[in-house]
Amino acid sequence: MIDETRLIEIKGVSKSFGDTQVLHDIDLYIRKREFVTLLGPSGCGKTTLLRILGGFEMPSTGEVLFEGKDMTGIPPYKRRINTVFQKYALFNHLNVFDNIAFGLNLKTPEQLGCKSRAEMKQEVARRVNRMLKLVKMEGYEKRSTNALSGGQQQRIAIARALVNEPEVLLLDEPLGALDLKLRKEMQLELKAMQQQLGITFIYVTHDQEEALTMSDTIVVMNHGRIQQIGDPKGIYDEPRNAFVADFIGESNIIDGTMLQDDLVRFSDTEFQCVDEGFAKNEPVDVVIRPEDIMLVGEDVGMLRGVVESVIFKGVHYEMIIESNDCKWKVQSTTMQPVGTRVGMTIVPYNIHIMHKMPVLKEA
Repeated sequence: MIDETRLIEIKGVSKSFGDTQVLHDIDLYIRKREFVTLLGPSGCGKTTLLRILGGFEMPSTGEVLFEGKDMTGIPPYKRRINTVFQKYALFNHLNVFDNIAFGLNLKTPEQLGCKSRAEMKQEVARRVNRMLKLVKMEGYEKRSTNALSGGQQQRIAIARALVNEPEVLLLDEPLGALDLKLRKEMQLELKAMQQQLGITFIYVTHDQEEALTMSDTIVVMNHGRIQQIGDPKGIYDEPRNAFVADFIGESNIIDGTMLQDDLVRFSDTEFQCVDEGFAKNEPVDVVIRPEDIMLVGEDVGMLRGVVESVIFKGVHYEMIIESNDCKWKVQSTTMQPVGTRVGMTIVPYNIHIMHKMPVLKEA
């Protein structure tokens, strides 16, 4: 279970570089032992927010509190926060052991709870060996970092950040340079590390699958603003707006009109839904996941169309079906050949109605 205690609070944080505002009035809290992912496209402000948390940037307005205390003006090395960057920044002139031990060797014996230099040397070795075991790099102590693969270098960068026993670890797209298979393996390992150590991870990525795999909480960002905060299942099943629906997973996003509560019209057809609180005849975005469209006989479908293309994706077929001048993406374990006329049925709770999004300026 995640401790509900708030560890970090971000209050009204904005950030501008010259005339360009990259963060707009961000409010967010992060709990102890939570894995939080900042998710969004390139340029959405997620890395800038991470750098503010780490002390590498100062907010233009607002404040960041750590256990209720304002961190403004506190340099990175005095924060109980460490950072792992996409470029691992290992010291090539030092071996693996000395890379991990680097931060510890800058401390005094007293800071490590030791009474002498000799005792400190033993404590440093104990901590480094513990980290090597955690990141599954035992036996690599004397190896040059230049001789390591990208995945191994990433593990050493994580070990170096964790050996100082921070309360928070910031990770800025640390898996971006790895191949797909290794990325998937490291996603699971990072989550396991976080759970084993019981510290807070704040992770930046533009990869939705990565966010859904690892996170306790996802913060979806766009144009320097938070679009939605929630757990992975909640954000996938109940996106707040069309941007979130399109960015998290795949979606059919259709223009529609909310005729009244629980009744929407799109694709020249009226559909029962489960959404209320919209104005009568309000223009809306209708979001339907491809896996939520059921293919049926043409004579019984709520919509009728023709299969235009079929792609085999391994676990399902992805088909594009044209119906009423609209192209629908449908995912099904049953393939319908190109040119086949089909019916499509959508149950009310799989039809998500959203207010039209305001047009946002680029951050």
